[in-house]
Parts: sequence; C-alpha cells; structure tokens
Amino acid sequence: MNWERTNIAVLTGYKSGEQSVNPKIIKLNTNENPYPPSPIISNALKEFSLHTLRKYPSPTADAFRGKVAELHNIRPQNIIATRGGDELLRLMITTFVNPGEVIGTTLPTYSLYPVLAAIQDCPLKAIPLSNDWELPSNFATQLNNAGTKLTFLVNPHAPSGVLFNRDKIAQLAQDLDGILLLDEAYVDFVDPRLQYDSVPLINELDNVVILRTLSKGYSLAGLRLGYGIGAPELIDPMLNKTKDSYNIDALSQYIGCKAIEDNVYFDGNCQLVRRERSKLVLEFKKLGFQVVPSETNFILVTVPSNHKAEAVYLDLKQRNILVRFFDQQGLSDKLRVTVGTPEENQELVNVLTNLL
Repeated sequence: MNWERTNIAVLTGYKSGEQSVNPKIIKLNTNENPYPPSPIISNALKEFSLHTLRKYPSPTADAFRGKVAELHNIRPQNIIATRGGDELLRLMITTFVNPGEVIGTTLPTYSLYPVLAAIQDCPLKAIPLSNDWELPSNFATQLNNAGTKLTFLVNPHAPSGVLFNRDKIAQLAQDLDGILLLDEAYVDFVDPRLQYDSVPLINELDNVVILRTLSKGYSLAGLRLGYGIGAPELIDPMLNKTKDSYNIDALSQYIGCKAIEDNVYFDGNCQLVRRERSKLVLEFKKLGFQVVPSETNFILVTVPSNHKAEAVYLDLKQRNILVRFFDQQGLSDKLRVTVGTPEENQELVNVLTNLL
C-alpha cells in the first residue's frame, strides 16, 4: 500500500550536491564558504551553558531577530528567523499559496523551488532568462498572465551568479500582481562598490520578502540559520501561525547572535572570497572557458567546445575534485565551480591544465 499523497508519489525529491567524507576531496560543488566562521564563535561555544538546553528556546528567536534588526536598521517586526533559507521558502508557500495556485520563477533557477511547488501541488511557471542571463522585459507580464501568486527570484542569480540591479527588482515587484520572494542567499559576496541594497524595498512595497542566510558569508552552512525580511503583514502570519513551534534551537540562536556581531571578520571573509573569485575567473579564461560574470561565491563556466562538460566533471571527480554538473536545458555544456581556498583553486587549475 502506498500511503503517499498522489502528487508526492510521483514527485522527484531535491538532490543536493555530492557529499564526501574523504579528507582528500577538494569540494567545490555545494557553494560552501572555504574559510572558517569567526573565531568569536569558538570562544562563545566554550562559554555556552549546557543548562540552557534544558529549556525550550525563544519560540520567535527574539534576541537573534534583535541583532538582525540592528544590522539592517529595521524593526524586529520585519524579521522572521528560519532554519536556513529553505524553511522560509517553504513557509512562503504554505502560508500564502493555495494548492493549485501558480508559483513563478526563472529558468534555470534554484532546483529546490520546483520541488517545494510540487509538494504543495502547485504548477510552476518557469520563464527562461535571456541569452545574457537577464530577466526578459515581459517577465512580470508573463507571470501575471499565468495568475502567479508567488514568484521566487534568486539574486544574485543561481546558477549563473549574475546580479540583477536594484531598480529592476523594484520595478518587477511593482509590476507583479503577487508576492515576490527575493532569495539573496549569495548577496554577501556582491562587490561593495556596486552599492546593492534591497532592504529598503520592504518599506516601499508591501509584496516583497527578502531571504538571507548565515550559510554563505558567515561560513555557517552546518548551523542551518537564516531569516526573512518583509512588511509585518507578510512576516506576522509566518511568525505566529505557520512556522514550527520552536523552529530555531537555543544553540543556533546563540551562535547566530555572536556571528552577526563580528562584522570585521565577516567583511574580511567575504573579501577573501571575492579576491579568489577574480583570480579564478582569469585562470578559467586562460584555459579557454567562457565565464559568466559572477557576484557570488561560485562561477558558472562553459567548457571549451572540443570538450564535454560531463566528461570534464567526471575527470575532475576521478582526481578528487568535486564540481557541479547540471544535465538540463541551457546548462549541459557548463560547470558550476565553488570558489575555494587559494590552494584548492590552484589544484583545480593544475588539473584542468593537464586535462585540457
């Protein structure tokens, strides 16, 4: 007997990037930060009282939300803490989208979006990006014509790494009939000279929620802590109605507060990634790869025309280097490569030089 709901029975679940316990593996496939978290966290862990774990944590992560509010100069009422960014995605769907209503996104996009839409039994309207990885001029019109209730947009975009400018985002939100979830998981790696800041949009528009995570810039992917920013009318029902009763454990709340306090380490950490990204882009170009301009901690490259992307991916894997290959439309000739440490990046370049 199959007890699954009809739509779950035919669902293909989300497939994360390959994990490895082999210490010799150079892991450049899941966009983790190659540098450790702030040393403040190590010291804080030594001071953390185990007696704290005897009690339930703050159900709304008030201290953490207070720190986030200070960071962005907004109110705690504008913030919900979530188990990584992925919980916010699920909450946006279960709170605001009825089964059968349309969820919109780009093509390609973060591969969890279609899975979450299918779980809620919602059709997905995926609109292809232009050849230069930009949003088509009629993006909002197409979504509105499909009756889209909620749109997911990764910015900087994944898997391309391209940054859509703030004015385009603001115009898109104004033009959409539904809600816009702006997934900024990789925003920490945007060049500061671009002065990109979408947070003020929540005071200008009532249909925008911004996703942030501590997984990338703060080097805390193993902690599973993120947050959403939006108008209270959007945040409150998730915070007080649809999230789990105690969704953020006490230790995560504690470490999250400490991490956000150390802005100096955070800024330096992100700068190291940006510096290595620039170097790696140059090396890829020397090897004949086409490189998509990236404002993230990964680079999307098209392999030289006399090679197959999947073959290069497998050759690298044989040599203990993991990168990401996507066997799907528009990506099958490309590889997505996480920016690693200088040593990891150099080994990648050395191996590619020998392979090509």
